[in-house]
Amino acid sequence: MKRSEVAKDIIRDFLVIFASIIIIITVLRQIFMPELAFDLTSIYTIMGFSLLGALTGLMLYAPDEVSEQAMRVRIVIHFLLLELLLITLASLIGVVASVSAALLLVLQIAVVYAIVRLLSYEKDKKEAEQINERLKAVKQDIRE
Repeated sequence: MKRSEVAKDIIRDFLVIFASIIIIITVLRQIFMPELAFDLTSIYTIMGFSLLGALTGLMLYAPDEVSEQAMRVRIVIHFLLLELLLITLASLIGVVASVSAALLLVLQIAVVYAIVRLLSYEKDKKEAEQINERLKAVKQDIRE
């Protein structure tokens, strides 16, 4: 994969992560704390966490082809590393002060991670369909 494609994927993942977090927090705040508004510090914190989450995605890119099993292992390691890194950072800066808050953050990270993985899966599925169509066209050209 080219560097420009990797950079494009990281930027896309950052935006998806950031948007997902903002949407989830906005909905939950409207339900549980409608008087609470976003301040600039919380938006910057969310942006930082989103960027960190997107940058850890670099470990999923390999210059050579990897097997499906190896990629699944990378995804699991990436998820666990991301959880550990974000929870540690959150506790260091004081965003998480209790075990229940840490567990809630773990759940939120898992939901956002699932959304990003699902969107990546859909993109990969479309690319695979395009490749298959091209291969069918080449195969027909060879037969003719």
